[in-house]
Amino acid sequence: MAVRSGELAALRLFDIAYTIDLTHAESLWAMRESGKVSRAQLTSTPPKALNFGVAPLQLALGSTLLTLGNREVTAELSVRLYDFGVAALAARVAVADLTWDAFVADFDALDRAVGPTSTTFWTNLLARVCEVILPALDRPAVDTSLDEDYLIGTVHAFSEPLDAAELRNRVDLAALLSGEKRALSAASNRELLARSFSYYADDMVILTWDRAFIYEPRRDTDVADVIEVANAQLVEFRYYDTLLDDELPRMYDRVENAHGAMSLFASRRFAHLARRLYTLVAEVTELTERVDNALQVTEDVYLARVYSTALGLFRVPALGESVDRKLAIIRDTYAALYEEASSRRTELLEISVVLLIMLEIVLMVFRR
Repeated sequence: MAVRSGELAALRLFDIAYTIDLTHAESLWAMRESGKVSRAQLTSTPPKALNFGVAPLQLALGSTLLTLGNREVTAELSVRLYDFGVAALAARVAVADLTWDAFVADFDALDRAVGPTSTTFWTNLLARVCEVILPALDRPAVDTSLDEDYLIGTVHAFSEPLDAAELRNRVDLAALLSGEKRALSAASNRELLARSFSYYADDMVILTWDRAFIYEPRRDTDVADVIEVANAQLVEFRYYDTLLDDELPRMYDRVENAHGAMSLFASRRFAHLARRLYTLVAEVTELTERVDNALQVTEDVYLARVYSTALGLFRVPALGESVDRKLAIIRDTYAALYEEASSRRTELLEISVVLLIMLEIVLMVFRR
């Protein structure tokens, strides 16, 4: 069994800014670079069935040589920029006339070449992109260490026509998706291949936490794009979950400091802190809603199943719930601080009224 045509793709996604002005980024890139620029849309799916909330900007970054095993291959490089602040870098290697074992070996070699341990390759590429589009970034990230990586192996044609059932019996899909050299147990094999989807008899998609296999003889689905969007949402929700984790202890400290202030100044401190928390809640809520609407699913049931499964597999809904819980804590704290500030202002007003009355009484006594 040989792979007549296909592709190996390595993705690395980074949070690079609060938001990205894609129109500005497009013009900046056109002035500085000669690579192809496009506003990415799902190519095979009707817009009314499934489309991007805001179409991301795709930039071609040229090509580079990678060593896979004992040979060099050409990888096409690109980046897709999402308006909610994520950059999805990709290195794609076209493959042709490889045995299945060689296809699996190259997939593992690509993981070793540009996988989780190969940070320099991706950070250099990201620095090149950010240098050009920096004016289009709103609040650029100082630390870009928060990232996600993903591998996608795609086959368009085998040496003979296969349907999905035959494919499972003829090739070792578990070896491709696990990266393991030794045979897996029957239970591990079932678990690894559990998230499998087919629309036609001769296509297949299998998802795992860090790898996916796609068999598309007609090249007529946008599964790879859907997987990338789910990873982009994972990066962004991880960012906001970490942001709120760091913010909550600071919030508690500020509340304690405000409580320790003299009554005369406490109301002002409470009001200032409440405004700051309200701004944080508003910003995070706006961006998380934008992330939630990154891809709008309406009629394409097959891609909707793949997309929702990918989100669940990557724990995006769980992270979203975690962010919502932390936002609820901050909202409650904001409400309590606002009430406290109002109470302190009322208390200060009452004290002022009493002092004025006492002053009036003293002045009346002295006049007499």
